[in-house]
Amino acid sequence: MFIFSKYSNMQVLALLVCFFPLYLFSQDIDEILFPKINYKVLEFSNSTELKKFLQDFYPKKDFIRYRVLTTLNRKELRFFRPKQKIIVPDTFIEDLRAYSVFPYYYDGAKEVPKLIVVSNVYQAYACYEYGKLVRFVGVNTGKSTTPTYPGRYSLYWRDRLRRSSFNEEWIMPFTWNFHLLIGAAFHQFEMPGYPASHSCIRQFKEDAEWLYHWGDPAKRNKNGYVKFSGTPVIIIDFYDFVTRRKLWLELVSNEFKIDYLPPNPMEVEEALIPIQHVPPDLRHLLSKEEYKRYLYAEDTLKARGILPKNIRLTPSKPLQKKDSISTTNK
Repeated sequence: MFIFSKYSNMQVLALLVCFFPLYLFSQDIDEILFPKINYKVLEFSNSTELKKFLQDFYPKKDFIRYRVLTTLNRKELRFFRPKQKIIVPDTFIEDLRAYSVFPYYYDGAKEVPKLIVVSNVYQAYACYEYGKLVRFVGVNTGKSTTPTYPGRYSLYWRDRLRRSSFNEEWIMPFTWNFHLLIGAAFHQFEMPGYPASHSCIRQFKEDAEWLYHWGDPAKRNKNGYVKFSGTPVIIIDFYDFVTRRKLWLELVSNEFKIDYLPPNPMEVEEALIPIQHVPPDLRHLLSKEEYKRYLYAEDTLKARGILPKNIRLTPSKPLQKKDSISTTNK
């Protein structure tokens, strides 16, 4: 208050009216949060050179550098290979939002308490609270025969340590289911650096644990889970399984931001899921209208140019573990 002591009360009020909105607006400008960070791409011709390079990135030596490198490359250190591209920043910042491909402020989500936005193309997701980015995460989504489909979902239930109903050898810490019938979920699992899952969204341990505590489950009534009542999940695009370009390795700086976020995320169409991904022993849970939608989903996705016309989807096998509709893929 001493700064304004030489001004009258009316002058102080006028200054506040003029500059306070500008202050609030500035908090949503990308450049305010983080500096420009440039990227370069490295390739090592042999294992010896690669191993020497990676010595500076082991978590016990420098956890921040480890988290940045693995997040940018969407893979664990054990999957780095000679003669494969590695993207490296010129600056290492603990807050991984500095490397986000999503905008720091999402105007369309300003009235949504919590929102998860996933990009298959950039193998990443963002968590927003009332439109402000609170988390940026590198992921590995579904492979070509069991892809992660674009559209609207929501979180349903969580499990600290999940054993898959499709294969009991698949153990998945920090599971968050976001589709009841096909078992799609966020969870920790191995991260090879490309779409590799059975429709699930794989994460590093640190991110899976954070999401486990941050997300909100769906509400329940006498009929079961209330649809779309958990934290909303919007998957905004589809990976190009024809060219298989890893666009996250082609970025030149952190200034790039995805510019095709839906204007109103809560109006995004419910995801179209082909019927073959629903386990045969769960299809009876679909209403006639839902069954028809699932039945024609593949044709619709191909007609829209989302699914390649020559792709062959892998049908889901019957459940090995009978636990109602609390299934989980990997």
